[in-house]
Amino acid sequence: MLKKGLFIASTGQNVGKTTTCLGLYSGLCKTYSSVGYMKPVGQEHVETKKGVFVDKDVLLFKEHFHINDRDEDMSPLLIPPGFTRNYLDGNMRNEILIETIEKAFCEIEKRHDFVIVEGTGHCGVGSIVNLNNAQAAHLLQLPVVLIASGGLGSAFDQLTLNKYLCDAFNVPVVGVILNRVKPEKKEMIERYIRLALQRWKIPLLGCIPFDPLLSYPAMKDFESLFNAQLITGEQYRLRHFKHIHLVASSVENYRDRIVSSQLLITPAMREDIILATLATYWEHQQAYPDQEFSAGMILTGDFPPRHHIVEEIRKASIPMLYTPLHSDEVMQMINSFTAKIRTEDLEKIQEAIQVVEQHINFPLLRSLI
Repeated sequence: MLKKGLFIASTGQNVGKTTTCLGLYSGLCKTYSSVGYMKPVGQEHVETKKGVFVDKDVLLFKEHFHINDRDEDMSPLLIPPGFTRNYLDGNMRNEILIETIEKAFCEIEKRHDFVIVEGTGHCGVGSIVNLNNAQAAHLLQLPVVLIASGGLGSAFDQLTLNKYLCDAFNVPVVGVILNRVKPEKKEMIERYIRLALQRWKIPLLGCIPFDPLLSYPAMKDFESLFNAQLITGEQYRLRHFKHIHLVASSVENYRDRIVSSQLLITPAMREDIILATLATYWEHQQAYPDQEFSAGMILTGDFPPRHHIVEEIRKASIPMLYTPLHSDEVMQMINSFTAKIRTEDLEKIQEAIQVVEQHINFPLLRSLI
């Protein structure tokens, strides 16, 4: 008999599973008086104020939704570096891992009317320790909702691979949600993905349009990425940027391309570029005192910015960090980086909840569970 809950899995990494779970959790709170959350197997973990290590997504849900369950129950099993080798060496018994997850789920289930269980990555993640997402859903007797990245052929291909693994462990897939769908293709994709899903008799529960804000990185992301702290503008660690601009051209060509919500990447020795950015900032502040001209800087190269340049940037309260990497290396790292939602980033959390909630068919979801 299936339990009163849902196991949320994705077809791959970075398809927006946690973002979707935020909207699902918020929407289900309007149906059930108490909704629980857990992530049975976690990889990226953080330390709480109590000194307990939990999956980072658990901390996000616990703090934002004020969930009072124990950290150990919401995040019962972590797989840090070295865990897999210890398991394969026979230093960990599979039945102990299973018992840990089962006990944690029972504790959460007792306290709530419904439980959202978030998996880790695609359905095959964790197979090497006999605890992939399909196995975990089977263990907890929960139906699965699959989250796929918005598209048609490629999305269905990935759904097929993950559904077959669920089938192998007798786990019912009760619905599919497409995320990050291009708005101009949304109507077409909804129509044809529904037709494709008919062969499995699985409904499309939602088609969530791409929201640019959710993909914008913040300065705090870059602090982590480059292992460097902000030198100025520390109060704007959560500032997001619509535009990322690597500048190596002449200052004359650059001046006309300075816009608000832009992250400037340039060598620290290019003081002409830095000062041109500051001049535009102050001109905008004088002309439009009620409109914020948001900017950020990553200064690069063998030599850090000189003291007087740092002080000029600090006067404008522009968040800036320095890395000894070269600008092209910095740009390559940023291009391959995927921004995640942080616990303290309330703007992104609220945006995620709003956009997901309004594009999920909750009446249909409730009828299925």
